[in-house]
Amino acid sequence: MTIMRTLCHLAVVSVLAGAGSAMAQPQGVTDQEILIGTLQDLSGPLAGYGKDLRNGMLMRVAEANEAGGVHGRQLKLLVEDTGYDPRRAVLGAQKLVNQDKIFVMAGSLGTAVNNAAMPVMMSKNVMSFFPAALSRDMYEPVHKLKFSFLSSYYDQIAPTAARLYQEKNATTPCIIYQDDEYGLEILRGTEAGLKSIGEELREKTSFKRGATDFSSQVARMKAAGCDFVVTGTLIRETVGTLNEARRVDFNPTFLGAFGTYTDLIHKLGGEGVEGFYSTMTVQHPYPDTAPDSVKPWLEGYNSRFNEAPSTYSVFGYVILDRLVRALEQAGRDVDADKLGSVIEAMHTPADAFGMPALAFSADNHLGSNAARLSQIRDGRWEVVLDYDETSRDRP
Repeated sequence: MTIMRTLCHLAVVSVLAGAGSAMAQPQGVTDQEILIGTLQDLSGPLAGYGKDLRNGMLMRVAEANEAGGVHGRQLKLLVEDTGYDPRRAVLGAQKLVNQDKIFVMAGSLGTAVNNAAMPVMMSKNVMSFFPAALSRDMYEPVHKLKFSFLSSYYDQIAPTAARLYQEKNATTPCIIYQDDEYGLEILRGTEAGLKSIGEELREKTSFKRGATDFSSQVARMKAAGCDFVVTGTLIRETVGTLNEARRVDFNPTFLGAFGTYTDLIHKLGGEGVEGFYSTMTVQHPYPDTAPDSVKPWLEGYNSRFNEAPSTYSVFGYVILDRLVRALEQAGRDVDADKLGSVIEAMHTPADAFGMPALAFSADNHLGSNAARLSQIRDGRWEVVLDYDETSRDRP
C-alpha cells in the first residue's frame, strides 16, 4: 500500500507540474511550436504586396525551422486574407487571436487594416510586430505591444516634398490622396513639409478606396495649374492617375510615398510613369544590379516560389528575420513582456538589402526614421537621394 500511495502521489505531482508549466506559457507558445499571425491582402488592390510579404515571411520561417527552430520550437505562420478591407481585418484578427491563439502578429499590411485589428490584438496581449503600414499610430503613443521598423509616411514625405519642390523650382503644389488614414498621413506630411518652406497646397483632391477612375481629380489639378503633385496613392491608383495625366497632357512633377515604391508601377504603367518619384528604403532587387551577397537569396527565393522577389518579398523576409532574432534572445520562457524588452534593446546594422540600421529603446518603438528617394528612369527605379541626403533639415 505504501508503494502504491507513493506512486500515485508522484503521478499527481507530475501531472500538476506539467499543467502548471503549460499554464505559465502564453497563448501561441507550446513545447513544440510558436504561432505567428499575419493579415495580408491576397485578393484585393494590394494583393501584389500581400503575396510577396507572405512569401518573404514563409521563406524566413522555413529557414528557421530547417535549422532546428527557435529554442527547439518550430515556427508556424498563419495568414488571413483581408482584401485590404478593415471589416475583414477585424474578422481575420479575431480568428487568429481568439481561435488560432497566435502569440504575435507580424508584418500585417495596410494602415486601415492594422488600425482595425489592433484592439482585437491588444485585448489578448498579442504584440503588433513591424506592421507593413507606416502610419505614426503603429508606434505612437509608445505601447509595450506596438513596434514598427521604418519611418512613417508623414516623416518620409514631409522633408522630401519640401526639398524636391524647391529643386524643381515649382510654384503650384497640389495633392491627390486616398480618403483614408493612409492618404491622410501623406496629406498631413506634405502640408508640414511645405509649411516649413513657407508654401501651402493650392489644390487638394481625394478619392475613395477602390476607385478606378481619376479623370475628374486630374482635371481639377490641371485646371489649377499644378506643377508639383504629391500622390497619396497605392498601386493601381498611381498608375491610373499618371496615365490619365499623360493622356490629357498634364505633366507636373509627381512624388509618391512609400506605398508607391514597387516594380509593379513601371510594369503596369509603362511609359506613362517615367520620371515618377517615390520615397523608399530597400531598393527593388533587380538581379543584374543586386549586390553579390544578395544574389544567393534571390536564387533561393526564385527556386522556392518559382518567381522573382520584389521589395515586399524582402520586407517580409526581414520582418521575420528580426522576429526570429528577438525570439532567440528572449529565451525558452518567452512571453510578450520578455519579447518587448528584447526588442527595446535591439540594434541591427544596415544590411545588404538596403535596410537602414534599426535601434529601439523603452521610449522609442520605431526602429528607423530614415528614408531615401528613387525615380523611375528607363523602366526601373534608381536611387536619386540617399539616406543622409533626405534626412537633412527634417521639418
